Amino acid sequence: MNINEIRLRDPFILLDKKSSTYYMYGTNNNYELGFYCYYSKDLSSWNGPFRVFTPDSTFWGTQDFWAPEVHIYNGRYYLIGSFKSPTKCRGCQIFVSDNPLGPFKVHSDVVTPNDWECLDGTLYIENNIPYLIFVHEWLQIKDGEICIIKLSKDLKHSKGSPKTLFKASSASWSKHPKWYKEPINVCDGPFVVKDQNGFPLILWSSFLEDSYDIGYSYSNNGIFSNEYIHSINPLPLRDAGHGMIFTDLNSKKYLVLHADNSISGSEYPVLIPVTVKDKKIIVESKL
Repeated sequence: MNINEIRLRDPFILLDKKSSTYYMYGTNNNYELGFYCYYSKDLSSWNGPFRVFTPDSTFWGTQDFWAPEVHIYNGRYYLIGSFKSPTKCRGCQIFVSDNPLGPFKVHSDVVTPNDWECLDGTLYIENNIPYLIFVHEWLQIKDGEICIIKLSKDLKHSKGSPKTLFKASSASWSKHPKWYKEPINVCDGPFVVKDQNGFPLILWSSFLEDSYDIGYSYSNNGIFSNEYIHSINPLPLRDAGHGMIFTDLNSKKYLVLHADNSISGSEYPVLIPVTVKDKKIIVESKL
């Protein structure tokens, strides 16, 4: 199938160089309890969906199986997902498999603070030390935050306390969305991409007054600083977001994100060629 025939939110594409295969994960639009994957050899024709994680009867999460990402770390495949239950805060947890198609098994406890509403964890490595970058959700604090916490080397648990990098309202383009009566600022879907000099930028999504959009932020003092510079405007991709950037087999970078955010259940992944250079993300084509 073509990529725009797939119904998926929060897409994440992993290039597995061992098999020269692209694997795409995301939030299932039918909100079933589990995660699915599609795979492709050429980014054009896709196969799937294949179920890669199914919770057993003891799993704590009972709703909102959101935003899976899969990262290769120390030769294995690690899935990070967000979950919720009526009695526990939304949180991020890590799963492992020896195959990108799973099955993924529970690897860690919840690695975000138990009394925070958290989601959209992404793995970030600096100086061979793993970290989780995640969102402290606006539903709990009104002004959503991008945060970071250190992980153990085996990714089984977090270490120390989280640090807030920036708030959604810090970016001038993030606005109070019309669909919510109280003043709020939303942020979600953080992902770190590096420019040609290895300089890290954080890609993330928020709302304008009537549109879901995606922009980026960076700090000249390193990713752990709270002195961030934000793109003045979101990327020119109207009503599309929660994306990530990957490099294909020909060393070309693509942004994958979901479009048609305004109609729940109709969201589909889109590939946009981009250049990441000199602390900027440049979109090479529009939706």
